[in-house]
Amino acid sequence: MKIEILPEAQADLDDGYWFYEKQAVGLGEYFLTSVVSDIRSLQLFAGIHSMFQDKHRMLATRFPYSVFYPVEDKMVRIYAVTDNRRDPEWISERLN
Repeated sequence: MKIEILPEAQADLDDGYWFYEKQAVGLGEYFLTSVVSDIRSLQLFAGIHSMFQDKHRMLATRFPYSVFYPVEDKMVRIYAVTDNRRDPEWISERLN
């Protein structure tokens, strides 16, 4: 299974990195390593997560983030990596 991280999702990852890096030096790198590891796990586990607005929603293991993706022809496309503490309406709009 191939994984593609769309530019919008990459921007989400970058924002998360800088948010945590401002909290403590090195925490941003830990965030990025952790969430990218979760994303890589989709090579084996894509499609098993619950659906939200026509996309699967995987909860990150160590941070309060969700990864939203569809599975299309053996391809996982990461559309968004959102902070679960955000307003649910904002997340819904972000996915549309």
